[in-house]
Amino acid sequence: MLAKRIIPCLDVKDGRVVKGINFLGLQDVGDAVELGRRYALEGADELVYLDISATLEGRKTFAELVARVGEAVNIPFTVGGGIRSLDDASRLLDAGADKITLNSAAIARPELIGEIAAKYGRQFVVVAIDAKTCPDGLWHATTHGGSRPSDKELFSWAKEAEERGAGEILFTSMDHDGTRNGYPCDSYAALSDTLAIPVIASGGAGSVADIAAVLTEGKADAALAASIFHYGQYTVAEVKRQLAEAGIPVRL
Repeated sequence: MLAKRIIPCLDVKDGRVVKGINFLGLQDVGDAVELGRRYALEGADELVYLDISATLEGRKTFAELVARVGEAVNIPFTVGGGIRSLDDASRLLDAGADKITLNSAAIARPELIGEIAAKYGRQFVVVAIDAKTCPDGLWHATTHGGSRPSDKELFSWAKEAEERGAGEILFTSMDHDGTRNGYPCDSYAALSDTLAIPVIASGGAGSVADIAAVLTEGKADAALAASIFHYGQYTVAEVKRQLAEAGIPVRL
């Protein structure tokens, strides 16, 4: 069995890492480069940097920050936020990012997924889906930092993204984000069964037990977490040690 990945997520606004609940009430938690360096030293498998205000405010992710992160950490990292074109993706990959995530722009123009995958390979393309449950009982994807609903349903959109060239799907449950009440494991399991590419779980980690559940019951290939690391509840090393003790394969 492949090792499961533990990925700290760093939501970036104006160069600083922030965290909120259900995408609202953002609080400053530290310097983006310094936190990334710390998590890398603790044993994180990868990092994800999301410029959460880039799309909403019509800005591009700062290639300068990406370059600084690339100099500071020795593990793969993914960057997203405000990527609307092949040129945007190229700028970030050339600056040092190992992968890019697409969200709003992919929903607006799904062909972008294939354009980037054709040039760089699908392993460079992560499609991020910020979704919440709606009155019809289905998960619907949102855009612009979770502020606008779309007509895309989670499972069909994830499958389309895979077929267009996505190498991974990063599904964030907006209903659970920042609550530390656990992940919706049934939905992750269903998504993993639908796709042949890795699924990264995001939104709701409050304990190692939550992470263990989404990696086993939820069948996720990786768990993204923010609050439990940013606020010192756990170190990455502590999480991985406890997962290993529970019999879940991780890189120690």
